[in-house]
Amino acid sequence: MSLSIDSAPEFGAWRSFFWPIHGYELRKVLPMVLMLVLIGFNYRILYNLKDSLVITTSGAEVIPFIKMWVLLPMAIVLTVVFARLTNKYSQERVFYIMVSIFLVFFAIFTFFLYPFREILQPHDIARDLQANYPSFKWFIAICDNWIFTSFYVMSELWGTIVLQVIFWGFANEITRVDEARRFYSIFSIGGNLASVLAGMYLIFFISSDSIFDLNLQTALEIEEIKEADWMHKLQWIMGIIIACGIGIMALFHWTNKHVLNDPCFDGLHKIKKVAKLKGRQSLRESFKYLKNSKYLVCIAVLVISYNLTINLVEIVWKDQLKQLYPAKADYLWFMSCVSLSMGIVSTITAFFMSHMIARFGWTFTALITPVTMMVTSIGFFTFLLFRESLAPMAVVLVGTTPLAIAVYIGSVQNCFSKAAKYSVFDATKEMAFIPLDHESKLKGKAAIDGIGSRLGKSGGSLIHTGLLMIFHTLSNSSPYVAAILLIVILGWTIAVSSLGKKFNELTSTKPTENEESEPKAALATAQLVEG
Repeated sequence: MSLSIDSAPEFGAWRSFFWPIHGYELRKVLPMVLMLVLIGFNYRILYNLKDSLVITTSGAEVIPFIKMWVLLPMAIVLTVVFARLTNKYSQERVFYIMVSIFLVFFAIFTFFLYPFREILQPHDIARDLQANYPSFKWFIAICDNWIFTSFYVMSELWGTIVLQVIFWGFANEITRVDEARRFYSIFSIGGNLASVLAGMYLIFFISSDSIFDLNLQTALEIEEIKEADWMHKLQWIMGIIIACGIGIMALFHWTNKHVLNDPCFDGLHKIKKVAKLKGRQSLRESFKYLKNSKYLVCIAVLVISYNLTINLVEIVWKDQLKQLYPAKADYLWFMSCVSLSMGIVSTITAFFMSHMIARFGWTFTALITPVTMMVTSIGFFTFLLFRESLAPMAVVLVGTTPLAIAVYIGSVQNCFSKAAKYSVFDATKEMAFIPLDHESKLKGKAAIDGIGSRLGKSGGSLIHTGLLMIFHTLSNSSPYVAAILLIVILGWTIAVSSLGKKFNELTSTKPTENEESEPKAALATAQLVEG
């Protein structure tokens, strides 16, 4: 099967570049794009907010311990919950349940846990424990600020469960390979646009003037006013997140009711019966599929490698960022600027994604992310490790402190690495699932995205925690982090090459289940438009 874009006679040059979508496909594409924008908007805000709350309170060193000892178990728990729900309910109802779990937690955090955090968090007990057991200071900090820890975990899992497992699993179910080569570039643009909107929204709120009068006499009163202003802004930010979550469920309901009501989409509404026939050990079956399929193993290596490498680099960079911006609002403002820049770069790149696949193939496009990660990481760690020798020249040329230069270089690394991830990595990874049968998609994807991504992040956290136990600070352990990073990226590129060969074989020699039903699905969609 050729990797050419399915747009030839119908689209002109400009439309095939910016909007390669047929008129009868709009009813399916537009709601999906809007859902992805809202999900990505929430994810980017939560991503920046969770870091600003945890890092400015407990320090960047606590992040690896949270990911290893709290986030990984919770990811496993929610994946088990997801697997159990898919055995009991339809895929449509599972979507509503899982999204509702997150929205309820965010509402409780915003209007109860955060306002009463000083009462609910055991600061006095934590201080005594840290004095008596200094070697366990990171674990004590996690328990001391358990409200922020729980928010960090649920915010991180929004991206894993709602975005990766549920949304992309749903998209893969209703999209054929030929459609994906056109649709997923549009989806990628929508996801990147969400980062731009989230960055602009946060910058607006954080930069806006305080609603309170700061002309007071004492520093203590001014600090209390600033905290009250921060809480007011936090409630507005979280209110928008909850409203977007409700909008996501409304769009999903409309799509299922008005677009996916043809018999060829019955699997989405009657998945319960299929799951029962297959048995109830969904999670165990997911790992069985993963173990017995070299194809799924290669996808898992991609997911684990990305999450491992980005986690290794980000922790070091965020430690530098916290030193430059210790206040919550200032930290969140800078992260929002990075998100805005990343969204712009990602959006521009996404326009070329489908054309890169068409011209250079899946393997070349999938290799862009690890190559970008390697090049930018070398630049960041080079300045970080040799900062003392490079600092005098950098200060003369740029006119700022070595710490600020390190933060800005790390920001460029983070921006371009994430841009590559959101523009090409996600799209190529999701395309790799499409040639598989329904059961392998559902169970294998749940294992890879639900737990595989956690293993990557937790693997990075395990490396950081081990190095922190030995070297005590992130700065001292940075050389070893850089060496491990290069090894992982090398393995990542090998897995991409292997998966690319298998993907080309599947899409060129054997039609997929979705492709076999292509005429039926196309006719059904056309009838929906006419009706």
